[in-house]
Amino acid sequence: MDEESLNFPPKFGFTRREFVVTTLATGFALSVQPISADTISTDTGGLIAGEVKIPTTDGQIPAYRAFPDTGGPFPVVLVVQEIFGVHEHIKDLCRRLAKAGYFAIAPELYARQGDVSKITDFKEIISKVVSKVPDAQVMSDLDATVAWSNQSGKGNIEKLAITGFCWGGRIVWLYAAHNPKLSAGAAWYGRLVNEPDPLHPKNPIDLASSLKAPVLGLYGAADTSIPIESVEKMRTALQEAKQPSEIKVYPDTPHGFNADYRPTYRQKEAEDAWKRMLAWFKKNHVS
Repeated sequence: MDEESLNFPPKFGFTRREFVVTTLATGFALSVQPISADTISTDTGGLIAGEVKIPTTDGQIPAYRAFPDTGGPFPVVLVVQEIFGVHEHIKDLCRRLAKAGYFAIAPELYARQGDVSKITDFKEIISKVVSKVPDAQVMSDLDATVAWSNQSGKGNIEKLAITGFCWGGRIVWLYAAHNPKLSAGAAWYGRLVNEPDPLHPKNPIDLASSLKAPVLGLYGAADTSIPIESVEKMRTALQEAKQPSEIKVYPDTPHGFNADYRPTYRQKEAEDAWKRMLAWFKKNHVS
């Protein structure tokens, strides 16, 4: 099927501006090279998959979406990037979700601030791009992505979920407090506590009592960037707020355990967490 015929044109207006990122990265981000031998590559057989443009309040951002090539409309899963942007790993996760019967879509949420795929130094990625991405902008772009998915005719936003990894794991918690139409979330090793600033005024733990959808948190006990103490504090906060969210902690497991293209990958834990995520979505009527 012709990709252009499925890049559904927007039906609502917006004010154009120059964006730094207008197309998605090809392959893997430079900062994660070389790629591990364990890297998973999911084919597009039985899928419609590729890049599209999402109209936002001030322009348009590129996104990758994948869904089954027959049937629909399908439950929608927003896929929120790691700190490395929407590179090949995030695209592959979209294809895996599409194989499971979902309309999976990953918008490039750094589009205004910079192209992290071409930056080799991790600290530079944070200082020059990621630290400058406002939470409010991210919430708005995710809302725009939901609207586009609905408008496409292939996404059923009455069954809406979100999942995110690393940087995106934190965003899952925030979006679950933001969108009352969300049905479920799955946050993979997202930071829960950090020093707030004007662009990032709230931490997930501050929003534990404000979640509008249940979130499954997936964490590693050996994650050196997310102290287990903060994970347990979040668990307690959720319980005190009587939230139906849950947290699963994998013993002796590092940050990025689902990132099969990096040395942090842990196949057993990643496969178990993926099954838990799909079961969580089904339990919360996103299937």
